[in-house]
Formats: sequence, structure tokens, C-alpha cells
Amino acid sequence: MKNTHYKKLENIYLNAKLNKEIYSGIEIVISKNYSEIKMPIKQDYFHALKAIHGSVYFKMLDDAAFFAAQSVVKDYMLLTASFNITFKMPVSNGYIKSIGTLFSVSERELKAESKMYDSNNELVAFGNGIFKKSKISISSIKSD
Repeated sequence: MKNTHYKKLENIYLNAKLNKEIYSGIEIVISKNYSEIKMPIKQDYFHALKAIHGSVYFKMLDDAAFFAAQSVVKDYMLLTASFNITFKMPVSNGYIKSIGTLFSVSERELKAESKMYDSNNELVAFGNGIFKKSKISISSIKSD
């Protein structure tokens, strides 16, 4: 049986208006120190060069790292304090998958990284970020 904390986080993510309407078809799996997000590529995400816009890279990488960090914080939602991205190659078809892993926890912040792959399992981008607790309790967030 899936951990209720992870399931709640998955539901929060999947039921966000942004993910239901703009990024429909997105999937997420969360476990301790880890998250994996997969999303089909749509032409709606393309810039003028017919590949996905950098904002989509940011979203997928930040979300994966964020939920890897949030997996161990059960009282309050986190906020992204900073996030750095390295782009490796453009993507224009198939799907993208981002894998986030938590690698550092201190009293004031959590650090996580993420890698994004295309349908051929080629690394297309990677990033890392610092996450801090917000004042919003997880229990106050509607997840259905």
C-alpha cells in the first residue's frame, strides 16, 4: 500500500489547475527522497524553433526536485528558494521524464537535483535547487 503522505502529494500535483489544463497527461510518482514525472510533448509547448520552450524544462526539473524534497517534509509545503538549470539538447516529440532526488537536508533548507530525459532515455537537461519551508501547512491543501 502506498504511503498516504506520498499519495496526498501526488494528488495535490495532479489536481493543480495548471497540470490539469495546460500540462494534461502528466504523471507523477513520489517515494522517499525521490520523484519521477512524465509528460507527453505537445506542440503547444514549442517555441519558434519547434522544440519545447525552456519554461517547460524549468517546470519539469523544478517539480521533480521539489517533490523529492517535499517527500520528507510532512508538516509544511516547501518553496523553491533557487533553482539552476543546464540545457543539453532540444526535445520536440515523444515525452519527457524528470527524476528528482533529495541529497541534503539541514535545519533551514533542503537541496535536491533532477535530470530530464527524452523518449530515447537521453539526458536533455539537469538542475539543482534549494527548497525552504513555507508557512502553508500540507493539511490545509485540498488534494482531490
